[in-house]
Amino acid sequence: MQPLSFAQFSFPNFGAIGNPEVWIVAFTIALVASLETLLCVEATDKIDPLKRVTPTNRELLAQGIGNVVSGFIGGLPVTQVIVRSSANIQSGGKTKMSAIIHGFLLLISVILIPNLLNKIPLSVLAAVLFIVGYKLAKPALFVEMYRLGWKQFTPFVVTVLGIIFTDLLVGIALGLAVGIVVILIKNFQNSHFLHIEDKSNGVHKIKMTLAEEVTFFNKGAILKELDNLPRDSYLELDVTKTRYLDNDIIEILEDFSEKARQRHIDIKLISVRGVVENPESFIQFFQLRPQTV
Repeated sequence: MQPLSFAQFSFPNFGAIGNPEVWIVAFTIALVASLETLLCVEATDKIDPLKRVTPTNRELLAQGIGNVVSGFIGGLPVTQVIVRSSANIQSGGKTKMSAIIHGFLLLISVILIPNLLNKIPLSVLAAVLFIVGYKLAKPALFVEMYRLGWKQFTPFVVTVLGIIFTDLLVGIALGLAVGIVVILIKNFQNSHFLHIEDKSNGVHKIKMTLAEEVTFFNKGAILKELDNLPRDSYLELDVTKTRYLDNDIIEILEDFSEKARQRHIDIKLISVRGVVENPESFIQFFQLRPQTV
């Protein structure tokens, strides 16, 4: 490592601005750096003893400005690093000034004692990273995530394994994909609530309450419940809490209304618009389009 001098600064070569490979690399670095910063922000907020919340938009804006300045003087991209944030917190730092002083100390060290810094064994730096990583991802954290259930544990483990065996971007993408699948499964299961209120006089009085958001993902579950209703039933369909009802669901209800007449099933539709007994057409009731009920 040579002492810092102005000869080490270089102005960007704008002649390469039309090269598509430059843009691909730039967007890749921007995406990875932004994801790393957001992850570090979340981790830092969790270990902050005062439990403050970092404004992520301001953090990304500052990172973008820093990368522009760094690029103009030939520097590498910058991003938030959990090691420095963790070191500041463990050293008792509580304000923004701790990060600023930390940065100035690093700059002064690079300018004044570059040769001494170059003598620090890489194994020592690796050991510091291992210790910090262990403190951020203790075995207790894995146990805690496991106790929260498979819907929390599965995306967590997939993300960790993806980052370890591939890289940060791929690991996050895998975890995000698994998380989306888990959300879809959860949404599919929570489309409605069904309970039998009365079985007297040989009539099954059943109440079905639809969820706040009912989309085409819930089509199969609702269709299955309606088909399983016994003959000579009385169904109360409550949509008072439903804010969005997809057109696919409305069509299911429309088709079921004909089956209900054949199976002697009476339907009582309860909504904020009023109560309707055996509506002639669900499509007309919901005005032929996905509804905010």
